[in-house]
Amino acid sequence: MATTDDAITVRTVDTSRIGVQVHHRTPDAGDAAGVTTVLVHGNVSSSVFFHPLLRALPTDVPAMAVDLRGFGGSDPAPVDATPGLRDFADDVWATLDALGLDRVHLVGWSMGGGVVLQMLLDAPGRVHALTLVNPVSPYGFGGTGPDGAPVHPDGAGSGAGGANPQFVAALAADVGTDQSDPFSPRSVLRAFYVAPGWPHQGTPLEDELVASMRTTVTGMDNYPGDAAASPHWPTLAPGRRGVLNTMAPTHLDLSGVVDIAPRPPVLWIRGEVDQIVSDASMFDLAQLGRLGAVPGYPGVDEFPPQPMVGQTRAVLDRYAAAGGQYREVVLPGVGHSPHIEQTQVVADLLVGQARS
Repeated sequence: MATTDDAITVRTVDTSRIGVQVHHRTPDAGDAAGVTTVLVHGNVSSSVFFHPLLRALPTDVPAMAVDLRGFGGSDPAPVDATPGLRDFADDVWATLDALGLDRVHLVGWSMGGGVVLQMLLDAPGRVHALTLVNPVSPYGFGGTGPDGAPVHPDGAGSGAGGANPQFVAALAADVGTDQSDPFSPRSVLRAFYVAPGWPHQGTPLEDELVASMRTTVTGMDNYPGDAAASPHWPTLAPGRRGVLNTMAPTHLDLSGVVDIAPRPPVLWIRGEVDQIVSDASMFDLAQLGRLGAVPGYPGVDEFPPQPMVGQTRAVLDRYAAAGGQYREVVLPGVGHSPHIEQTQVVADLLVGQARS
């Protein structure tokens, strides 16, 4: 067990699947309802991104964050992409089982939003409440039209082939001061994880977040994964291994949450100026093609950019129509990481969910 400071304790939990690193407060107080808030991070990050939030939550709201496989201090186990995000979801459930936690408030950021939606699909009776923070679309990332169906049956335009090789190389290189390199983790953090003007550039917090990004295990079995050729623009399709392929529409469709029972309350928090999960995402190859950054783009009629926010809203509207409830909170001037950019605001929202 390693304590990072007087507020956060980090330890490894041996589960039935892998060793999982868990971050929690010291002391980690319980409550009468026995509900723990469980924070699940996004891609190219770790639970370190939740440290400010863990410190901001009141001690009578028990909370913990879980490192996904291949990130942070959890085992660098290979990721099978064919069942979507299920490897990650099963790991988190195995961790909660090992800790004896039954009823939980699940909070998922970015890719972690898809992980907690998968967890909700698998065990709705164990979920007291659900919070999505700038979540990946229920239909995955890239290669789908407005209704969530793949533009092409092979998922062209999604998966590991769309990763920037210079960014992947920079992650693996583990270099030091790197803000002059536009593909370095620090530059990507400043340009895309947070909104312009984030006040913590050059601080120890930023250094911790960059170090967290660098814990990402790279390769065919982890980030980004393997890729396949496609006869369709942009001539690449998802493979069957690794992180980015878990979110390809050939492997992932979480829209079935509309049919679950019981239906816990859902809180959807999103930054207004998010450039990663957006209806005009700067990480969507179709949007980049529309802007002329990827050659040969066939046009919006043949390959429209993915309306990620619109897809999430459509699924949650159906969830509400089926008897559930959700609330959307948009934070003005906030980018992809509300819990880093507006920590106390997000903490207050999570307290309301945990006590709902």
